[in-house]
Amino acid sequence: MTGTLSYAVVVPTVGRPSLVRMLETLAAQREPRPVEVVVVDDRPAPDAPLDLPPGLARELRARVVPGLGRGPAAARNLGWRLCHTPWVCFVDDDVLLPDGWVDGLVDDLLAAPPTCAAVQGRLHVPLPRDRRPTDWERSTAGLEQARWATADMAYRRQALLEVDGFDERFPRAYREDADLALRVVRAGWTLSVGKRSTTHPVRPSDRGASLRAQRGNTDDALMRRLHGRRWRDVAEVGHGRLPWHVATTAAAAVALAGSAFSGSRTGRVAAAAGGTAYGILTADFAARRIAPGPKDAREVREMLWTSAVIPVAAVAHRVRGWWRHRSAQPWRPAPRAILFDRDGTLVEDVPYNGDPARVSPVPGAAEALERARRAGLRLGVVSNQSGVARGLLSLADVQAVNTEVEARLGPFGTWRVCPHGTNDGCECRKPAPGLVIAAARDLGVHPRDCVVVGDIGSDVVAARAAGASAVLVPTAATLPEEVRDAPVVATDLASAVELALGGRHG
Repeated sequence: MTGTLSYAVVVPTVGRPSLVRMLETLAAQREPRPVEVVVVDDRPAPDAPLDLPPGLARELRARVVPGLGRGPAAARNLGWRLCHTPWVCFVDDDVLLPDGWVDGLVDDLLAAPPTCAAVQGRLHVPLPRDRRPTDWERSTAGLEQARWATADMAYRRQALLEVDGFDERFPRAYREDADLALRVVRAGWTLSVGKRSTTHPVRPSDRGASLRAQRGNTDDALMRRLHGRRWRDVAEVGHGRLPWHVATTAAAAVALAGSAFSGSRTGRVAAAAGGTAYGILTADFAARRIAPGPKDAREVREMLWTSAVIPVAAVAHRVRGWWRHRSAQPWRPAPRAILFDRDGTLVEDVPYNGDPARVSPVPGAAEALERARRAGLRLGVVSNQSGVARGLLSLADVQAVNTEVEARLGPFGTWRVCPHGTNDGCECRKPAPGLVIAAARDLGVHPRDCVVVGDIGSDVVAARAAGASAVLVPTAATLPEEVRDAPVVATDLASAVELALGGRHG
């Protein structure tokens, strides 16, 4: 690795077979190699671990981390927060990196001025040469003109920290990249397109793929809420066919309403007019989709039936998005809850303490917690208690100590305790995210609305894995590398609470 450039690669994946092929093309590149490769396993319900070929993993210094199936935005956030290089390159699991890609990446990053937050790779989508492309293939080819697509996008970690990364309310691989770009530019950075090139093959499609793609209208509603009416112009994306879809849906509604009153002349006229308008608009839409395609029977049938239902689906998803995001605030919103580690954070660390008499709050704890309660934040505790698994204390002992902590520091909305040992393989023990996710659910908030305050690295990692923010309050037990790697460090508990209240958390 040269002393002039240090970068990591983050790959969100749902376990497609293309992942290994992509990593093989990365391994075939010349130096300088990435410091590390973080593969985020974002399968919603994996039935087995996602294993990489051992030789490939060693060669790339690659590791797989669980992404909990929360979508590519959350997966990328988890990935870059686990990296510590100045640059983080996001690469999709279905691209291929041609020879010389690393050379191009290095040239792009070294040429980026200090004010440049990100450099985009140029995408090439190979299309069939022996026939016209299908509707799905043409849609994928649109990535060649897409701005700020994270199929190959390198960001400065500092810029990601400033804007809190990707907005995790975008659950699909759609618009989350444009939203991030707009927020980064708004924060004073610039973006550029590099010279490196990346191949993006067309994935196989199945029946109704274009219909399912209409769910993106929900995300468009969020974009308008966050960035205003002219967001498409600012984000440099097309305007789409939504106005025509609205007209087609309205015509269908008039036809249905008229049919309901077919006993009257007005109803019959409305049914005829609405049906005619719907038929003309649908035929025009289908013709526009069929004309540039291969015109084989399968493609024509797909275009005909999807053209008949896409307008209604698009409008329905847009209305759904408008309602769901009607009160959306800029990412990341002010926290609604703080989750505290217990030992070493709220009270002095007494190893495997089961004696309430030995509970001693850290200096300023009562005042800091009262400050948080007055501000309206919900409070909870997330605590590993492996002494139970070791037989050094009982759950009743843990409960007695927790009761004493509440007597000294006031009530908490939830207590979540993991009684397992380090080798039990549970999903709750920090640094796993289980305690944080469960505590957030108890408090009626999303993990992204929580700040986790703790004294060691596992508290920070658990927060990141759950999608929450984190503040580290170091003690004598905190390792130097844990302090170095923490997104935000506070000098004491009171400072940590103030950081949370001010929204300046990582």
